[in-house]
Amino acid sequence: MFRVMMNAKLHRARVTEANLNYVGSITIDQDLLDAVGMVANEKVQIVNNNNGARFETYIIPGERGSHVVCLNGAAARLVQPGDIIIVISYVFVDEKEVKEHRPKIAVLNEQNKIIEIIGAEKEKTVIEA
Repeated sequence: MFRVMMNAKLHRARVTEANLNYVGSITIDQDLLDAVGMVANEKVQIVNNNNGARFETYIIPGERGSHVVCLNGAAARLVQPGDIIIVISYVFVDEKEVKEHRPKIAVLNEQNKIIEIIGAEKEKTVIEA
């Protein structure tokens, strides 16, 4: 049996752009992707803290060091530049490996710079804005 588990998360990413006329996806700074182990074309869930929208798309790597987080295509209608989002990837984990599975969570500041990397969220974890 396999379980679907969170594998990586970019917590409190700030949307830098929303490009309706692009083919689709989310463009994310390659440095951020590397930090949590996300990859190009990986399916991700986006959670918008500003309006509650939840949707799925796939990753396009952005320029290293650019701090870009840009929603493209139809997804651009679900965000505004400046919105705070969470980007989550999931993985299938064999039941035997569930207890050892450790996701990577990058907590970002207002400039989309990593301020902390954590391996798990404890019960009632609150990360201040």
